[in-house]
Amino acid sequence: MTQKIAVIDYGMGNLRSVSKAIEHVAAGAEVRVTDDHRYIAAADRVVFPGQGAARDCMAAISGHHLNQAVLDAARNKPFLGICMGLQVLMQHSEENGGTDLLGLFPGTVRRFDGVARGDNGLPLKIPHMGWSQVEQRVGHALWAGIPDGSRFYFVHSYRVVPDDPTLVAATTDYGVRFTSAIARGNLFACQFHPEKSADMGLRLLQNFVEWKP
Repeated sequence: MTQKIAVIDYGMGNLRSVSKAIEHVAAGAEVRVTDDHRYIAAADRVVFPGQGAARDCMAAISGHHLNQAVLDAARNKPFLGICMGLQVLMQHSEENGGTDLLGLFPGTVRRFDGVARGDNGLPLKIPHMGWSQVEQRVGHALWAGIPDGSRFYFVHSYRVVPDDPTLVAATTDYGVRFTSAIARGNLFACQFHPEKSADMGLRLLQNFVEWKP
């Protein structure tokens, strides 16, 4: 039976590059960019990408009536969140003076401003943009074949701070050490962009496509 992989479309995020990268590693799978609740519910795997401001993202998710579809997928099937697809799983963001998120996990999304400083004590450029090392904190199927400390591509101005430290699957240092991936059961979500991270990013996506949590 052909595997169905839903890439959730709520009108924001680099959906084409994500879907093309997944198609590259998922030979024979049906990869569909969609906001169709029925397809998302029937899919074998769900990818939730995103980028932009938290308030805009939450408004777009609500505008597409996808709040419950995202939460159901995150609880019940192999689920990969990317960038904003990680951040919106927390409860609250400092962005825009405060924005409520999907609230799947207790935790906040906080600014880098004022805490990300280099060795010279000067503030680092925000957004954090470019290649940074990802330090694996737990063994996980999605790390298979990816050496600890591999570099992945980031573009973000905010970082997640989960209340539960056992959620943390990886950390990265950008003047302050922050959570760059979380994992729990059938869910994995990362702050970096695997679709833009060359061979290691494609390996992570392939691991996701083959993952049997």
